[in-house]
Amino acid sequence: MTRLAPARILVTGSRDWQDARLVHRELARRWRDYGQITVIHGACPTGADAQAAQWVADMVAAGVPGVTEEAHPARWDLHGKVAGPIRNKHMVGLGAACCLAFIRNDSAGASHTARLAEAAGIDTQRWTT
Repeated sequence: MTRLAPARILVTGSRDWQDARLVHRELARRWRDYGQITVIHGACPTGADAQAAQWVADMVAAGVPGVTEEAHPARWDLHGKVAGPIRNKHMVGLGAACCLAFIRNDSAGASHTARLAEAAGIDTQRWTT
């Protein structure tokens, strides 16, 4: 029997995104849809990335099967101001089943990632405030 790989769910969002319940609800929806998911995010310690990481940690702690994480922190020390866009392009280039974009105040980084995902043919959904 061949085991299918987890669906890759790319999360991008503003550093000041505050609606963790929405992020958690949308990730839970993708987990129900796909059965196994890998949540990909940019490892920002605040906002949507942190909320996605917390959802994964909660699911793993609860023993929920089929949830893994892939964090891609930007290398600010190496690339300076362009570290975010470099990281965003890398995450999109790795591929995903879908991109969930949680954008507050027209966040440049989250908007950039969503545009890259759309250009790559990745199904992208946006929530804005």
